[in-house]
Amino acid sequence: MVDELEDPRRAEPAFVLDERAMLEGWLEYHRTTLVLKCEGLTDAGRKARPVPSSALSLHGLVRHMAEVERNWFQRVLLVRPDTPSRWYDPAVEDSELIPLDDADWDTDLAAWHDECGAARRAAADHGLDDTGVRRGEPCSLRWIYTHMIEEYARHNGHADLLRELVDGEVGC
Repeated sequence: MVDELEDPRRAEPAFVLDERAMLEGWLEYHRTTLVLKCEGLTDAGRKARPVPSSALSLHGLVRHMAEVERNWFQRVLLVRPDTPSRWYDPAVEDSELIPLDDADWDTDLAAWHDECGAARRAAADHGLDDTGVRRGEPCSLRWIYTHMIEEYARHNGHADLLRELVDGEVGC
């Protein structure tokens, strides 16, 4: 099968790497996959919510993942629990996902890039066994990387479906 998202910005990690390089490689692969799923669409296409029972849109997923990056690497790993959210409001369900009426794609994509960069810098200063704090318990960078890969992989599955419903494009 040909990878419809073949792009020089995205490559699977090598089959044999040390653990950290493998984890970082897969996280970067999935980060890039999400961005590729959003490319080539209009603003309306990225904001579309083609599943009537869901708040998910491609634009909303990018905002959500920016919040996830911020949470795990700033609040948990660096133990900065007072780090403010960009869009998430605990009083409003799905507040990072909707509404998107006034959301600006370039601004929100730049925010996601900023959060990914901050996450890389935070992780660079820690070993895989170093811990932050989540819900009062130690949480290792290894666990955070594994969770982030899972989170992106799950949402990239959503992005696959959303993209197909928006404009018929399919791919890995």
